[in-house]
Amino acid sequence: MPTTKAYAAFDAKSPLAPFELSRRDPKPNDVTIDITYCGICHSDLHQARNEWQNASYPMVPGHEIVGRVIAVGSAVTKLEVGQIAGVGCMVDSCRRCSACERGLEQYCEEGMSLTYNGFERDKKTPTHGGYSKQIVVDERYVVAVRQSGSLEGVAPLLCAGITTYSPLRHWKVGKGTRVGVVGLGGLGHVAVKLAAAMGAEVTLFSSSDRKRDDAKRLGAHEYVVSTDAAQMAKHHGRLDFILNTVSAEHDLTGLLLALRLDGTMVMVGAPEKPLALPVFPLLMNRRAVAGSGIGGIAETQEMLDFCAKHQITADVEVIPIQKVNEAYERLVKADVRYRFVIDNATLEA
Repeated sequence: MPTTKAYAAFDAKSPLAPFELSRRDPKPNDVTIDITYCGICHSDLHQARNEWQNASYPMVPGHEIVGRVIAVGSAVTKLEVGQIAGVGCMVDSCRRCSACERGLEQYCEEGMSLTYNGFERDKKTPTHGGYSKQIVVDERYVVAVRQSGSLEGVAPLLCAGITTYSPLRHWKVGKGTRVGVVGLGGLGHVAVKLAAAMGAEVTLFSSSDRKRDDAKRLGAHEYVVSTDAAQMAKHHGRLDFILNTVSAEHDLTGLLLALRLDGTMVMVGAPEKPLALPVFPLLMNRRAVAGSGIGGIAETQEMLDFCAKHQITADVEVIPIQKVNEAYERLVKADVRYRFVIDNATLEA
C-alpha cells in the first residue's frame, strides 16, 4: 500500500500532528491525485474535536481537494495524467439506489462514503481526507477543474460552492428572483457570488454592519442588519428565496417574515443546538422551511464549470499545514475572510 504524508487528529483534545498515511492500492477505475490545495471547512473542526459525536481516530480531515492527476487505472476514461481535478465531500456511494441512479449520490439510501471520517463500501476500510499529499479515488467521484489561474480559491468550491449552488439551482434562482443570503462566512460569501452571477437580486442579512462593504463587493445589492428591527421590517414580504448559511443559534422569525407568498428558506448551516421554528410566519403566506446537503457528482461538475465561466472563486487565506491548529482556533472566532486553504506542498517541509 502506498504511503503519503498527512496531518491527523489523534483524539478530540490534542492538536493535529504529522501522520504517515497508508492509501489503498489503486484499482483499475482509480485515479491518484497529488493534492495542491485543501480547504478547511468548519465541519473539519467539528469532526476532529468530536463535536458531532461520530469521530474515529486517527482522522485526516479535508474534503475540499484540488490537485493534479499523477496516475490513472487501466479502466479510467474520464481523466488523464496531468489534468487538474477535484474531490469533494464523498468518494463513493452504493450506485444502485434510486437516489444514486438520479445522480443524487449525496442522498444515497445506503449512505455515501465520506471523504474522511467514514468508510469505503466494505464498511471496514477508513477513509482519510485532503490534509495529505496524495489521495486515491474512483474516477466516478472525481471532477475536472477547468478554472484558469490560481487554484487556491477553487478548493473551497468543492464544499462551500456546491453546498450553496445546489439549493440555488433546485429552487430555480435566476433573473428576476429576489434572494436573501443569511450570514457572510465561508458559505455565505460564495452564495452571494453565485446568486448574483445567476442574475438574482441579492440581499445579505448579517448580525452587524461590519461586513457591509464586503457584501457589496461580492455582489449583494442590499445589506440588512438582522438585529435591527426597523431594517428587518422594511423587508417583510420582499423575498422569493432565502439561503440560510448560519451555523450558530439565531431567531428565524424575522427572516421568515421577509419571504413572499410561497417563499422558501433553505437551511445549509448546521447549528449545534436545535432552532426554534415559529409556526405563524409559516401559516401566513404559505411559507416553507427546507434543508439541503451538498450536490451530486454531475451537479458538482456543473457548479465548477459555472464558476469557471463566471470567474468565481472563494476568498481565501492560504496557510502552511504547520499552522492548521492556529487556523482552527481562528475559525472558532470567525477570524477569517472567508476560507482557510492549506498549501499542501508544505507537507514536504
